[in-house]
Amino acid sequence: MRRATLLMILLFGLRFSFAQQSPVAIHVDVSKPIGEMTPFWSFFGYDEPNYTTRKDGQKLLTELKQLSPVTVYVRAHNLLTSKGNSPGPDLKWGYTDAYKEDKKGKPVYNWTVVDSIVDTYIKRGMKPLMEIGFMPKDLSSKPEPYEHTWSKGGNLWTGWTYPPKDYNKWRELVYQWVKHSIDRYGKQEVTTWLWEVWNEPDIGYWSGTFEEYCKMYDYAADGLKRACPECTIGGPHTTSPRSDKAYRYLTNFIEHCLHGKNYATGKTGTPLQYIGFHAKGSPEITDGHIRMNMGAQLKDIQRAFEAVNSFPELKDIPVIVGECDPEGCAACSERREPKYGYRNGTMYSSYTASSFARIYDLMDQYKVNLKGAVSWSFEFEDQEWFAGFRDLATHGVDKPVLNVFRMFGMMEGRRISVRSDNGLSATDIIAKGVTQQNDVHAMASAKQNSVWVLVWNYHDDNVSGAASSVELTVEGIAARKVMVHHYRVDQRFSNAFEKWKSLGSPQQVTPDQYQALESAGQLQLYTSPEWKDVPDGKAVLPFELPRQGVSLVQLSW
Repeated sequence: MRRATLLMILLFGLRFSFAQQSPVAIHVDVSKPIGEMTPFWSFFGYDEPNYTTRKDGQKLLTELKQLSPVTVYVRAHNLLTSKGNSPGPDLKWGYTDAYKEDKKGKPVYNWTVVDSIVDTYIKRGMKPLMEIGFMPKDLSSKPEPYEHTWSKGGNLWTGWTYPPKDYNKWRELVYQWVKHSIDRYGKQEVTTWLWEVWNEPDIGYWSGTFEEYCKMYDYAADGLKRACPECTIGGPHTTSPRSDKAYRYLTNFIEHCLHGKNYATGKTGTPLQYIGFHAKGSPEITDGHIRMNMGAQLKDIQRAFEAVNSFPELKDIPVIVGECDPEGCAACSERREPKYGYRNGTMYSSYTASSFARIYDLMDQYKVNLKGAVSWSFEFEDQEWFAGFRDLATHGVDKPVLNVFRMFGMMEGRRISVRSDNGLSATDIIAKGVTQQNDVHAMASAKQNSVWVLVWNYHDDNVSGAASSVELTVEGIAARKVMVHHYRVDQRFSNAFEKWKSLGSPQQVTPDQYQALESAGQLQLYTSPEWKDVPDGKAVLPFELPRQGVSLVQLSW
């Protein structure tokens, strides 16, 4: 009896072990399209506009343009900010000195720095999401103190956050800026840009009231439309709408634009040609490790989509997630905030793959016209190597997350049906996060004779764990053979951070080391390209995918 019981326990344990090790089955059906592969991911932004023209800034912008054939949009803060008494650009700080007043109070415009920034975009075929802000010192209703010293522990919300002392001068500033842009770049070019007024007016970025923000928006829109009736303007780029306060700010602003009295014209309504809001996750330190919270970011997007859909007049209006990130402080280094220590490695890249796929799901569910989701991530000058900022590159060397955008950039055509027996839905993640099991899932697209399948193995907890076996099945292929290219981002592939650590984590990098890091930062093949037989139009591809790893499998025929 005892032997029989032991035998049963042993058999059960073997069956349980086998079940645990069985591959995650992912099925892709080429014959079942579900929507366009809208390239909303091709938007990037940053606080520090002066980094645009630096060597590493220009290099990164070139790479962002080269990663995809679609248009790349760039959003930068501080395009109208004055230098004041600041020694130079800093974390969360930049300036252009575009506006000053002479001793008689007459405006003096100087577009030299603004032009150098926009020239950098236009030269590469990129488009600005042009942010009208922040308040020039000579136009601020409270100019002293003006520049902030946040990086040294000082107050962030200083004179640049205040309403204009003269709204007519504010309107004229916008008019002159748009007119100058048309003179320099041509109306055909400028009408392809996007314009917005300010950033996150529901928090300290705006030291005025809600009514004063609406007034500032109205005057700015009036100045823009006087110079360029065909130009596109929108907003309000408020913070996370999972907060009731931010949600009300967003909906009250929409109500003002649709039905309120225009402060600048006295008429009813104000131009509102796209809706902008921000969506952020909320990581924390739990049991000694970083735990992400993708559910918080997706909840922001869900509530904003609900807000847009609550206005029938806004049906099909373009929507832009003006900042779309795992948390809210790009300029906070890992040393400053240990909970941001996920950024250098593969957790950031797998989070990006998983979260952006769920944004597609929410876009489909709420039937919104999602045009853009801005990754607030660029590069930081004069900082330590891999300091743990939310950036795409460090000292000109690409971090793993940038390679996920390269993967997105390769996906074309229409999105097609995907099923996973171990994946989560957007609804699941909003309700419970990704803490109870790994999210092993995929999204796919197809165009003519190619299929791309993006597969990730994500978990909210930044701890080590076993790899997952994946059995990827792609059916509906109209060929007998396919060429397979398998790209990978994990601890071994497309990972300059791991390469840097293997070199001893140097802060003084030799030319040979730099070359090795630069190479390691590029997107790499996991295996050599190979031809594979496709019996009955079905390709079966088994592989191991490490925790926080991302694969892009391309099949061509």
